[in-house]
Amino acid sequence: MAGRLRRDEDGRIEIDCNAEGVLFVEAETASVVADFGDFAPTLELKQLIPTVDYSGGISTYPLLVLQVTYFKCGGVSLGVGMQHHAADGFFGLHFVNTWSDMARGLDLTIPPFIDRTLLRARDPPQPAFHHVEYQPPPAMKTVLETSKPESTAVSIFKLTRDQLNTLKAKAKEGGNIIGYSSYEMLAGHVWRSACKARGLPDDQETKLYIATDGRSRLRPTLPPGYFGNVIFTATPIAVAGEIQSKPTWYAAGKIHDSLVRMDNDYLRSALDFLELQPDLTALFAVPILSGAPILGLLAGLDCQSMMQILAGEDLFLWGLVGSHTRAYHSSYQAHK
Repeated sequence: MAGRLRRDEDGRIEIDCNAEGVLFVEAETASVVADFGDFAPTLELKQLIPTVDYSGGISTYPLLVLQVTYFKCGGVSLGVGMQHHAADGFFGLHFVNTWSDMARGLDLTIPPFIDRTLLRARDPPQPAFHHVEYQPPPAMKTVLETSKPESTAVSIFKLTRDQLNTLKAKAKEGGNIIGYSSYEMLAGHVWRSACKARGLPDDQETKLYIATDGRSRLRPTLPPGYFGNVIFTATPIAVAGEIQSKPTWYAAGKIHDSLVRMDNDYLRSALDFLELQPDLTALFAVPILSGAPILGLLAGLDCQSMMQILAGEDLFLWGLVGSHTRAYHSSYQAHK
């Protein structure tokens, strides 16, 4: 994590272990913790994460940025940012938990596992599936403006257990007998709502991007503490009219099928497919259009949320995480 990124002779990104160091910042603020409310990912929240200068190219990007902020009220926050080429959120949480153990004088329970050959493509590569997740998004039926909206708002919608149960009960509508998880039904509801809010034509194909953890799906499973990014993308596709007119379980079914497909064979095929691509940049360049028929979700099937993983942990002797605020930050710049 003290190194930097660089491109190899084939133009692919790798980590240069040059010991350049991490970016660590101590800051004070006249704000109080309550000023940040629910800690929604707003521009104000970014003040709790060190600012990175991306103008110097990838060889200048720190892989790890840390900021301890002291609030006027006596509160304190630890802002952590990691380069996604280096690690995913699961390792990020493992890193923070291990750091907290060391700060309390405890032994490392799960040391980092840094052998990345476990995700190496087969020799020779043998892609066996059509990997729609790496294909361009559906073409627009109508022309949309490419400019970003003049203003945006960030909100957190808190769902109660009763609301989730009500939504999950909709899986039985229309005589459907297939059960779907709370996550699948909620994701299907969000997908429908996005299609409606964007006013997509009934015949417009839409593509849902679901970040999916591959650690437990690969065979053999990766060792605990694996240091790397093991996030794959499930991408169900459906026509906007059907998503909106059919019951919520229709969208949930599309999501379920896409997630079930993400098994060891499919993920190994994805690794082989990527190995054969001369330019990976083009595969991950998704245009940002206002009203575009694409939508991204953070967690896939079997993925615990960040809060679930952290719940009950006493980090740095500051008390239970559940009683303190947390800051998460993801920058698209880090992927360029």
